[in-house]
Amino acid sequence: MGGEHPDISDEESGAEGVKGVCVEGGGPSGLENWPPIRGDYSLGDPRSRIAVVTLASSLRAPGAAIWGPCKTENLGVEKVVANLIANSNIRFLLVCGEESKGHLPGDSILALHRNGIDDDGRISGSRGAIPFIENLSAAAIGRFQRQVEVIDRIGLVDEGEIERIVLELRFLSEPFPEPPMEVVKRRARRGMDEASRGDATFGGGAYLDGSAWVVAEAKDGAAPS
Repeated sequence: MGGEHPDISDEESGAEGVKGVCVEGGGPSGLENWPPIRGDYSLGDPRSRIAVVTLASSLRAPGAAIWGPCKTENLGVEKVVANLIANSNIRFLLVCGEESKGHLPGDSILALHRNGIDDDGRISGSRGAIPFIENLSAAAIGRFQRQVEVIDRIGLVDEGEIERIVLELRFLSEPFPEPPMEVVKRRARRGMDEASRGDATFGGGAYLDGSAWVVAEAKDGAAPS
């Protein structure tokens, strides 16, 4: 299943590295390629109503659709949102684990859900060091705010309590009444012709370049091998 998910490297921005995917459950029709963005997470049942972000901690959350760390207040938060809104089954996001000092991604997730972003792309009310959203549209942020209820348990590292919350909420609500939302990135950090390879192909000559966080049309010689 790893080959179905684009690799996105955070090395240029100093964010957390990609460590691969551990798949613990299959997906129903329409979710075979979910989540769209590869990262340091584990997959459970994609029909579950809850996802779990463990911030800087390494914790398990069996019963959740997806769980894993988020260590940065910009790219890390963007990837969390992109994967959540790509699955309409997810209605709750549990934010737990220890904060990443300085970056404060947990605080940034809460602020993004509560306040959105300002005209400069800064997450309003975030106390993180560089809480700027560059690759999510206003529609994507609005979808995140409408689809998901965020549960603030920052500092919680008890896996038993995390599992209790997950089991309580995993089938509590109905799926969000809109189709999954695919996020298309708005601007590249480098020219597509400079890319050494594409991360994923989508058909019709389109491919995703993870380091640039952009979906583009492949040019001659620029398509991934």
